[in-house]
Amino acid sequence: MNAVSAPGGEQSLGPTARRMILGSQLRRLRERAGITRGEAGYNIRGSESKISRLELGRVGFKERDVADLLTMYGITEGDERNSFLDMVKESNQPGWWRRYNDLMPGWFNDFVGLEEAASRIQTWEPLYVPGLLQTEDYARAIASHGRPEAADDEVERRVALRMRRQKLLARPDAPRLWAVLDESVLHRPIGGRRGLRAQLEYLLDITSLPNVSVQVLPWHLSGYAAEGAFALLRFAEPELPNIAYVEHLTGALYLEKLDEIESYSRSLDRLAVDAETPDRSRQLLSKRLAEI
Repeated sequence: MNAVSAPGGEQSLGPTARRMILGSQLRRLRERAGITRGEAGYNIRGSESKISRLELGRVGFKERDVADLLTMYGITEGDERNSFLDMVKESNQPGWWRRYNDLMPGWFNDFVGLEEAASRIQTWEPLYVPGLLQTEDYARAIASHGRPEAADDEVERRVALRMRRQKLLARPDAPRLWAVLDESVLHRPIGGRRGLRAQLEYLLDITSLPNVSVQVLPWHLSGYAAEGAFALLRFAEPELPNIAYVEHLTGALYLEKLDEIESYSRSLDRLAVDAETPDRSRQLLSKRLAEI
């Protein structure tokens, strides 16, 4: 199978997604050649677990390792080999978020990269407005633990990171974002009365975009379809699996097994049915704004 480039151009795929695509293609080459992970690992002075991590795109690639694997898999010359080696270089290019690495744990670094590459982002939030839809003041209130007046440089950089992530919604190849919010989010005074009001106004504004939809889940149906927050990322590239992202206090889970994805998809389907329609949800936002 030939190595592929991002169908949407350079801005569509970042290094995280490129690593996953490259790993997937190397796995297919290895399986086609009838070579085990252990044999491949030995060939590059590594282990079976190293090959597993490479094929999942969990770690960076060394050009020498990929060159040795390609030779082992029978890809010794020509455009196909050159395409793979070019992808190694592309996958090692730093993403724009690299300058925020000191603020982000490694598990979130991967999420930002996958978010950049997604063609569809579905998310359920029982507590907050999703990060991609937050205003600066709302994000600052969260980043400062409710003390925006005491925000330091680190807090401001966290806010800047969140605002930079939001630029993907305005790209020519912007992903489709669909968010379901618990009704309590419309009442939780993050950033105070003024902050919440500005946030709700922004939600009304941003949902006028054709690629952004928000549904509000009424109080009386909260807690039935899903418990904690999660996101489901879907990709146009066939080499990239759909991924469910579940964050917890000290890390995050990236789930991609078919049965796991089906479970989260069913929860999202239930949420979509239980929640108000996008049009009705905009009416609820307007009504809540009139009350503040």
